[in-house]
Amino acid sequence: MSNFDVSVLFFLQLAAILGACRVVGLVARRLGQPQVVGEMVAGVLLGPSLFGYLAPEGQAALFPAPTHPVLYTVAQVAVAFYMFTVGLEFRFDLLRERAHGAVAVSMAGIATPMALGALLGLAYAGDARLFSKDAAAWEVMLYLGSAMSITAFPMLARIIFERGLTGTRLGALSLAAGSIDDASAWCVLAIVLASFQNEAAIAVWAIGGGLAYVAFVLVVLRPLLRPLARAVEREGKLSRGVLAWVLMLVALGCWFTDWIGIYAVFGGFLMGVAMPRGLLTERLRATIEPLLTAMLVPFFFVWSGLNTRLALVDSPGLWLVMALVLAVAILGKGLACGMAAWMNGEPPRNAVAIGALMNSRGLMELIIANIGLERGIITPTLYCMLVLMAVVTTLMATPAFELALRTRPLPGAAVEHAGI
Repeated sequence: MSNFDVSVLFFLQLAAILGACRVVGLVARRLGQPQVVGEMVAGVLLGPSLFGYLAPEGQAALFPAPTHPVLYTVAQVAVAFYMFTVGLEFRFDLLRERAHGAVAVSMAGIATPMALGALLGLAYAGDARLFSKDAAAWEVMLYLGSAMSITAFPMLARIIFERGLTGTRLGALSLAAGSIDDASAWCVLAIVLASFQNEAAIAVWAIGGGLAYVAFVLVVLRPLLRPLARAVEREGKLSRGVLAWVLMLVALGCWFTDWIGIYAVFGGFLMGVAMPRGLLTERLRATIEPLLTAMLVPFFFVWSGLNTRLALVDSPGLWLVMALVLAVAILGKGLACGMAAWMNGEPPRNAVAIGALMNSRGLMELIIANIGLERGIITPTLYCMLVLMAVVTTLMATPAFELALRTRPLPGAAVEHAGI
């Protein structure tokens, strides 16, 4: 297939991907689910699990192997810049305001699923159906633990915003805990990726380079970005020049973290964290997010779907592993976070709502699963299980959250929702 043929087919793929994601997303919204849930499902449906099963020739014609590198590249650009927008939503002020409760909830949401995931990884370490033969037991344990610990922070933030709870105690605590949770889980994953190298020197380079990048971005670069923020505040808008400089910095950050052997998403996320808060971050989100979520991120869902083969989970033993993955994910995350919130003084219904939000994995889990598969830590079979876990926990989030808040109001609830 020539480059011309690949480029021509790319636009047909673009139309098919956007159409499928929009249609399934609309169905999901009719069922009370966020658009992103439908897009995750659409990605799986376009892969070998359904489209490839019902019409293998048609699926092979629409997504032939020569076009996969293009799909992969677009998917990586989408997810790297998406993580930049996630970093833009990292709220330092909420961490200060709700430090005690947020740390307690976040630590419960990290330590419990991390420990349970590590135990599950230890139990199946060396199982060639699930993990690479090159992966050490401790790497398997840390990887699966971090995969269980992640939270769909962007989805959590959207639900809080759409329900008008941003300024409430529930909203502030959930956002702060989600911020700490995801930052910690990504740090653990970075260590795993850095260690999963053939030579100790490469691992040291990755870890050292990662720490140097964090220090440079947050200590050196962050103050240097303030003139950009002041320019936006002064003009009242985001100019093309400022946008171009910011996009260049994000691309450089993604390149550097990829080059040192971690992953591009870390560079994008930290660059978002470093951006001065205010009109600059508001305008960046308003400018970048629509194009990302409407056009580019669906490529990542489809790329994930092309690697998901439900037929690989084909034995009672593998379905048992699938059930254990789901149980560890839900009990270790949702239950632990809800209990921690309740023990720190939250009303029961708020505690249940927080547990439901923190239990959602969404796109973040797909990113971790794709990293594990690409780096050769996990097999396509375990990848499929993690994708299913991401879909199930994300499907659970909104109904559980709504159910918790629809229960009989507790004394003082009106004051709380007034933002006090």
